Amino acid sequence: MLRWAYDKRLSYRLAQSLGVPYPRTWTAVQVLELGYEIELPFPLIIKPAIKEEFNPLTAAKAWQVNDRDELRARLTEAAEMVDCDLLLLQETIPGNGAAQLSYAALCEEGRVLASVTARRTRQYPADFGRASTFVETIEQPQVAELSQQLLEEMRFSGLIEVEFKRDPRDDQLKLLDINPRVWGWHSLCQRAGVDFPYLAWRLAQGLSVPASEAELGVRWLRFSTDFPTAVREIARGRLPARDYVRSLRGPRAQAIFARDDPWPGLVELPMLIATLIRRLRSDGAI
Repeated sequence: MLRWAYDKRLSYRLAQSLGVPYPRTWTAVQVLELGYEIELPFPLIIKPAIKEEFNPLTAAKAWQVNDRDELRARLTEAAEMVDCDLLLLQETIPGNGAAQLSYAALCEEGRVLASVTARRTRQYPADFGRASTFVETIEQPQVAELSQQLLEEMRFSGLIEVEFKRDPRDDQLKLLDINPRVWGWHSLCQRAGVDFPYLAWRLAQGLSVPASEAELGVRWLRFSTDFPTAVREIARGRLPARDYVRSLRGPRAQAIFARDDPWPGLVELPMLIATLIRRLRSDGAI
């Protein structure tokens, strides 16, 4: 059950068998065997099929390469950290976080018991995000339909998140990842009316899982990463300041801070400062 989500090679094989679109993907072995002169749609990303250990590539999730020379250099570097058989090359889908959609669900043997569909409107970094910074619940039946096909075929049980990105070139939703774990913005779901931790506990106890429906337009914000991301996008002219301020209104769940448990929110600030200092010292980039 788990292998279909854990190994991206199998995830895409499963998607292909069900007719679920996904970005064009090659293995590093294919590229090396055919030679670097094969036709490839740059920019590409290099990413591991599985994450067995922590290293710069698995920490970054993926590396973008913009031409053949960069591909040679980065692929050589990646092969020193990850077995070449586990390296994938994938076309980059244009667009930022606003095109990334997620289906979060609690399942039993492939049957969805509770679900939330969300748009990962802003992420850090903006174009190629390692983490979401602003997420909002939406209604998107096609995301739910494609996700349910995958989950039913996997006969998956437990909590899971399925990620898609809408490709503006053909308007298709394309599968990016299947994450068989709790996702970073899970607290949004409780605020929207789908309390996944409680529902998962009931399922584990053999109790019935009550029906629940997510409220639309509920937002989740991690201010410490969303604010600098938004400032950059405003400076680049890609996000009107008025739209950013408007996005902060309405029902919202905080990522870290809670009035009844303020310590995580207070501790995050010095941790964030330490992380920024470490990154500036290592490569001069934030």
